[in-house]
Amino acid sequence: MDRRRADAAAAVLVGAVLLAGGAFTWQAYRQRRAVDGTMMDGSMAAMHGPNPLYPAVGTLFVAAVLGGAYLLVRGELATLGEVDGDSDGQSGASTGTKPGAADPDATGEDAAESPPQGVAAEPPEAAIGDRVLDVLPEDERRILEPVVASPGVTQIALRDRSGFSKSKVSQTVSDLEARGLLYRERQGRTYRVYPSDDLLAGDIDG
Repeated sequence: MDRRRADAAAAVLVGAVLLAGGAFTWQAYRQRRAVDGTMMDGSMAAMHGPNPLYPAVGTLFVAAVLGGAYLLVRGELATLGEVDGDSDGQSGASTGTKPGAADPDATGEDAAESPPQGVAAEPPEAAIGDRVLDVLPEDERRILEPVVASPGVTQIALRDRSGFSKSKVSQTVSDLEARGLLYRERQGRTYRVYPSDDLLAGDIDG
């Protein structure tokens, strides 16, 4: 607890004791005056009316005890606060990293996420396209793999890469285009073939 807050709490507690004791003393005094006004004999008044001196002395005694006890404890609280502050500073210094030094945890995560140096990272679209290719038949996969790897590949190059005949490539490309997995653009006497957005997004029909 902060020292200022502790001082404020102790002051409120002592003030509450003094207020309560003062109210009780005032009540006892009024009762004593009332009894003195109605009783003729002073000794009888002492027997029937409370003595306001007792609550006044008791209130002062309780307030003094609370104040003295807090003063004793206050020194220990200050010492504990200094010890905690020193320990926090030492722990921060022991766990802190040097300026410019890499955080082992951070570098481990970065190393796990980043590809090795010299190896180009695979685009996310290509990764999705590869997962789609896994569920396709062999002949369609042999046509789509070059399209996903090299968007805009010509239909003539597809024939060379797949090893299929011209008619087989043309028929397979037409089927895949009808299913929305690729599209063609005319260029001279041939076509350039591109993967569709549905293929790259992984949204295909069987």
